[in-house]
Amino acid sequence: MFNHVFNLLMEADAVFWGYIGFSIIIVLGCFLTFTTRFFQIRAFPHVVYTFVQEVLHNPASTRGLQPLKAFFASVGGMLGVGNIVGIVTAIQLGGPGALFWVWVAGFAGTLIKYSEIYLGLKYRVRNESQSYDGGPMYFLKKAFGVKWVSVVVCILLCIYGAEIYQFNVVVETIAYSWDINRFLVAFGLLSLVLFAVMGGVPRVARVCSWIMPGFMLFYISMSLWVIGNYFTDLPAVLAMVFKSAFSGHAALGGFAGSTMMLAIQNGMAGACYAADIGIGYDSTIQSESHTVYPERQARMAFFGVCLDNFICTLSILVVLVTGLWHIPIESKSAPLVQMALSQHFPFMDVIMPLFIFVLGYTTLIAYLIVGIKCAKYLSPRNGAKIYIGYSISVFTFFAFFDQTQALLVMRMAGALLLIINLAGIYRLRNEIVFASDEPSSESSIIACEQRGY
Repeated sequence: MFNHVFNLLMEADAVFWGYIGFSIIIVLGCFLTFTTRFFQIRAFPHVVYTFVQEVLHNPASTRGLQPLKAFFASVGGMLGVGNIVGIVTAIQLGGPGALFWVWVAGFAGTLIKYSEIYLGLKYRVRNESQSYDGGPMYFLKKAFGVKWVSVVVCILLCIYGAEIYQFNVVVETIAYSWDINRFLVAFGLLSLVLFAVMGGVPRVARVCSWIMPGFMLFYISMSLWVIGNYFTDLPAVLAMVFKSAFSGHAALGGFAGSTMMLAIQNGMAGACYAADIGIGYDSTIQSESHTVYPERQARMAFFGVCLDNFICTLSILVVLVTGLWHIPIESKSAPLVQMALSQHFPFMDVIMPLFIFVLGYTTLIAYLIVGIKCAKYLSPRNGAKIYIGYSISVFTFFAFFDQTQALLVMRMAGALLLIINLAGIYRLRNEIVFASDEPSSESSIIACEQRGY
């Protein structure tokens, strides 16, 4: 029965990401690119400057999170197993050409991400916890004028918030690498996740702010070292990427071969999943920032997409230059990135599982807190309790499924969210201010003051 259901989901996933998802991301991305006069290019120096400013000067506030903490809480959900294991799966299924479509999704996705963060902050509301509630469920009410759309999005985000794929990967990696019983790993991980989310977004932000900077520096350094060792092979690898992006790739070793549509499907889906492009998780998290300027936090999110896409690129290139990408997917094996790094660094059989555990943990707590916020939106009184019970059930259930099946469920929930959120962003396109300079635009300041920010 389950195999039949997953086969149907696989067919739906192929159609959506190969045709529908690809089309709406490209169309909306191109529309925003041209109407903003290539904002993602001309504003990039200001985006980096905004991030540096927040690092150097990040004052506290009595309401909401510091912008930098909101950013790292968001990054904690984006940068993780999807950037190391999930994104490499894209080239195992779609061939090296999937990397090109990862770049395309990232280029278009920066403006989509900017838009959803801007709208999330613009239409957020105060809550009783001295913070804010925002995200797609709030700006979609404005976009469509009906409440049921927000209810549907909240239900989908509740499904998406229980990150079964990354839970599965962490449990499988630790159990396989360190020879620990799966039940014990699943129970221990679940206990740590529940401990963090009980403290709400502030605790999640503290955990992610402490963990993520070190991870990024450590992982980027190792990846660049490996790629640097194959520097003379890079031109041939990049040529293979561009060629197979438009023609597919023939079977090689354990790689079964791919078509152009498989490259598009897996590259676009992998990038959108890794960077949360158009999904709504990020908008819900970053709406808790105490900044009164929506475009300022939106620029931070813009930078997050660039960073996420860069790390995805490094993971794929590490596997491509070492020639390991054609190894077939197996549920009980070490991740390909681990195999590639172990050729150059000792103790990767210990370091990489620990890496994946920590990164999976930050993603799980960040996503789960969004699910809880959505459950509270649906039922302020009992939503959180019901959702915790639901999450424990699905985490336990999918911990013993194949990783690709868990990933399929996440990708389909993300596909439905993408359609609704991008439609809402398009309808509200004239209310988004794409500002690269400081201070924020006068209209934005007035709007924020009217809401008492």
